[in-house]
Amino acid sequence: MKKMIAILGTIFLFVTVNVFLYLTITCRLANNFSGTNQLKMIDVAKFLPFEEASELARTGSSLKFQSGEDLPVLDGAAALVPVYASVIENCYPAGTVTYEGGVFSDDNYYGENFAPDSVMQYQNTVRGFNALVDGSVDLFFTAHPSKEQMQSAKEKGVELEIVPIGMEAFVFFVNKDNPVDGLTTEQIRSIYRGEITNWKEVGGVSKMINPLTRVKGSGSQTMMDKFMEDDMLTSRRLLSVFGAGIGYSFRYYLSGMVADDNVKMLAVDGIYPSAENVRNGSYPISTKFYVVYRKDNQKGNVTRLVEWLLSEEGQTMIEACGYVGLSD
Repeated sequence: MKKMIAILGTIFLFVTVNVFLYLTITCRLANNFSGTNQLKMIDVAKFLPFEEASELARTGSSLKFQSGEDLPVLDGAAALVPVYASVIENCYPAGTVTYEGGVFSDDNYYGENFAPDSVMQYQNTVRGFNALVDGSVDLFFTAHPSKEQMQSAKEKGVELEIVPIGMEAFVFFVNKDNPVDGLTTEQIRSIYRGEITNWKEVGGVSKMINPLTRVKGSGSQTMMDKFMEDDMLTSRRLLSVFGAGIGYSFRYYLSGMVADDNVKMLAVDGIYPSAENVRNGSYPISTKFYVVYRKDNQKGNVTRLVEWLLSEEGQTMIEACGYVGLSD
């Protein structure tokens, strides 16, 4: 009898624990549409210059560098890889993009096997900006550098030239199954200040909001800090991981580079972040993106390339990459 009671007790305990886990975790996560809000890294292999299958803007250029010239080394944020890779495709001679080991390998986090003598590098925002300041990169394509990055350059005695070359939308996105299609700027700020914590408060289902953030110093996080006026949550509530996420990025990075049918961009203040709405200025969180170089850079081709980017040819290429050129 004692053995039977012990067996029944064990079974009861096992069932109770599993029912508890099912009700508190499994059910909460079964309809959780946060997972697809975790942006994956881009596939750099899709944007390699001088490769026939690459998805680059081959618009042509009257600026043609020659082998043997002192060629500017280009790097940039993940969101702008198509732009600076297309610059190389249109303006540089073949053979100037080289790899350690002879071939490109995407078995690493940032495509680190670009060789030291390659005119294309991909170190992403934080490391790439440091390389610009240290002088191993000549032109860096990015959102506006953060206050901390500008201060770091100043402390090293480096003056930077920051030139706008195009327009982009800063966007917020959710899973496609989230019934919310748009938010106001104040609702977004309230979410990221912890004042709105449930989707039902903004017209959605009764589910906690999981506000995702990005790495400090990245282009998207710098833009978010500016949008939030440096007043946002520094950590998420412990249980928000069981809720439905909201994230942020730049329009073309989300819709063109890591295109995922499982996520959707939100309208902000009733305006959807289409290229046309960025171009006509109606989308409320549009921003410029830039090419940055050291003022003391002695390579003459640096300024030649910047001038080309601002020319009609350069702006045509930027539009063909999927971004929005500067307005007249």
